[in-house]
Amino acid sequence: MDMQKPKLESVNEPPPELMLDNDEHRLAEMGYRQEMSRNFSVWSVLGLGFSLTNSWWAVSAAMVTGINSGGPVLFVYGIIGLFIAGMGIAISLSELVSAYPNAAGQHFWVSQLAPERSARFLSYLTGWFVWAGSIFASASVALSVGSACVGCYQLTHPDLVIEAWHVFVAYQLVNLFAFIFNCYGRMLPVVTTVTLYTTLISFVVILITVPARAPSHTDAKFVFATFINNTGWSSSGIAFIVGLINPNWGFSCLDTVVHIAEEVHRPERLIPIGIIGTVVIGFVTSFTFSISMMYSLNNFDDIVNTSTGVPILELFFQALQTKAGAIALEALVIATGIGCQIACHTWQSRLCWSFARDKGIPFHGYLSKVHPTLEIPIRAHAVCCAIVALLGCLYLGSYTAIASIISACIVLPYVSYCIPVTLLLYKGRDNIRHGPFWLGKLGLVANIVLLCFTTFAIVMYSLPTVMPVKADNMNYVSAVYGIIILIIIVDWSMRARRQFRLGTDEIDGLAVMATKLQ
Repeated sequence: MDMQKPKLESVNEPPPELMLDNDEHRLAEMGYRQEMSRNFSVWSVLGLGFSLTNSWWAVSAAMVTGINSGGPVLFVYGIIGLFIAGMGIAISLSELVSAYPNAAGQHFWVSQLAPERSARFLSYLTGWFVWAGSIFASASVALSVGSACVGCYQLTHPDLVIEAWHVFVAYQLVNLFAFIFNCYGRMLPVVTTVTLYTTLISFVVILITVPARAPSHTDAKFVFATFINNTGWSSSGIAFIVGLINPNWGFSCLDTVVHIAEEVHRPERLIPIGIIGTVVIGFVTSFTFSISMMYSLNNFDDIVNTSTGVPILELFFQALQTKAGAIALEALVIATGIGCQIACHTWQSRLCWSFARDKGIPFHGYLSKVHPTLEIPIRAHAVCCAIVALLGCLYLGSYTAIASIISACIVLPYVSYCIPVTLLLYKGRDNIRHGPFWLGKLGLVANIVLLCFTTFAIVMYSLPTVMPVKADNMNYVSAVYGIIILIIIVDWSMRARRQFRLGTDEIDGLAVMATKLQ
C-alpha cells in the first residue's frame, strides 16, 4: 500500500476555533494536530539537548573502560575527531529539522524524502531504530549513575565488596526518580534549564578544584603523548578505535531536541540552535575536562584497579586526599548524571508517543494519548521506563550483556540519521523546501561526514573491546541488532504493514483550514 501524503484544499472562512498560529499551521500542513503545549524556550531546548549528551559528564563516566583503551591520548585526540564527526551530524540534523519541524523526527523526514512505494517501510524501520536507541541510552545512563552512587558508598565502607545487586538497586532507583520528574510537563522546561546551569557550574567547580588541590601533576608528555593499551589487542590502532566508543558516548543522541519540535515556538529556528549548541558546548567542556583530569592524575594503577569501580572518584580522592571532598565532587557528577537521565526519559517518551501516533508500535492506541492535565504522553513514558527497568535485570546475569547496550545506544540513532540523509542526497538537496537553517555546500559536506562516520561506527564498534575473546568479554552488540531487526520483521509482517501510516488523515478538516492561513 503506497503512502498518501497530505493534500490540502483551500476553503472560504474557517471557524475561529480552527484558526491556527504559524507553528500549528505548519504542523497541520504535515498532517498532525497540535497536542502538546509549546512551553520550551531556547534555553530550555539547549538545556535538554546538552543535559542528555553532556559530553564532560560522559567522559567522566567513560573512564571505567576508556582509560585502558588509549589512556590520555584516547580522550584528548579522540574528542577532537568526535567533535568533527559530531558537527557533521549536528548540521545534517539541523537542516532536516528546520525543513520538517515535527516531533517524529527521523521517521517523518524519511516519509517525505523516500519514493512513495518504499516510504512507509523505510519510515517504520527508522522509527524503530531511533526509539530502541533511546531506550538503550536511558539504560546506559541509569547504569552509570547507579554505579557512581554505589562507588561513593564503597569509598566510605572499604570492606564492602560491590555485588551486582547493589548496582541493580541503584539503577532502578535512578530510573524511578527520573520517571517521577518527567511526569509534570509544565516543569520540564524549568528542569532542563536548571540542569544546564547545574552541569556547567559543576564542570567549572571540578575543573578548578581538582588540579588546584592535586599534590602533584603529570607532564605534557603524559597528557598529550602517552598511549596505554591494556586491551590485549596487538594493534594500538585497533585498541584506540574500539576505545573510541567511550568518549563517543558524549557526542551521541544529538536528535534529542528534535523530538520536542511540537513543544517549541519557531522550532525551525530554535531546534538547530539547540543541536549545534550542544555539540559546541560539549567539545569545549569535554576537551578541557579531559586535559585537566589527566594533568591531575597521580597513581594510574590505583585508578584503573579502584575497588569503587568508579575511576573518576578515585582520581578525585587522589587529588583532594579526603573522602568527603572526593564524594562532594562525585555528588556534582551524579547530579549531572541524574539530569542526563531526566533528559533521556523525555527523549524516549516523545519518540514512543510520536511513533505510536503513526501506529508504528503495538498498542499504539493506548500509547499515543497525551494526558490532558500533566501535558505529557504519560502512558508512553511509563512503558518506556518499564522497559528500561527490565533491561536493568541483565546486569544481574551479565555485565557484558548490558555493556553491549552502550554500543547500541550510539549506533542505532546514527543509523536512523543515515536513512533520511541518504534519501536527501538521492532526492537532491535542492529539490526540497529548505528551512531557515540551510548551509548549502557545507551541508553536503556534513552529510558525507555523517554517512562515513556511521559506517565506521557500525563496523568498528562491533569489535570486541578486549582480547582474547571469551564468552564473558564478547561484544554482543551484533546480537542486540539482530533482536531489534527480528522484532521489526515480526511486527511489520503481522501488524504494521497494514496499520502504519503517517499523519495524513489525523486532522482531516483541520489540515484544510490551515491552507487558508498561508
